[in-house]
Amino acid sequence: MHPPPAFSARSLLTLGGFAVAVAVAAGLGGVAASSASSTYAALDLPPYAPPAWLFGPVWTVLYVMIAASAWVLWRAAQTRGAAWSPALTAWAVQLVLNAAWTPIFFAGDRYGLALVEIVVLLAAVVVTIALARRERPAAAWLLVPYVAWVAFATALNAGIVILN
Repeated sequence: MHPPPAFSARSLLTLGGFAVAVAVAAGLGGVAASSASSTYAALDLPPYAPPAWLFGPVWTVLYVMIAASAWVLWRAAQTRGAAWSPALTAWAVQLVLNAAWTPIFFAGDRYGLALVEIVVLLAAVVVTIALARRERPAAAWLLVPYVAWVAFATALNAGIVILN
């Protein structure tokens, strides 16, 4: 079985579905981070902390790549005649973990718990990349900037725990 053509209605609706899922995760984070600028400014930050304005543009690009990765994985599953795959399950798990970090860190001010959560998120993204690589390497490559940013964010979260 072959996947539907990239620009078929079904394929584009599925891409839209993945984009909506990512937007919901981002939106939950956005609601929880309504006071993020003031919280971030009030923290003692490690010297490698980026300026607050950088997070929005970086996450926008990463979220587009995360959605695109899922779509590529879905198309690979369709090629095999499957509706879903282990890599897509891992993708869904990491997206839930992604959505959970911001409320823990910013809304809950639970920096230590957020550090534990982001370490789990980092592991989930690594697993997602490993599974995606087996199914469709392009999907894995789309997640490489994401895992790099989450690794950096883990170090930043650890620095904040130490300093605060």
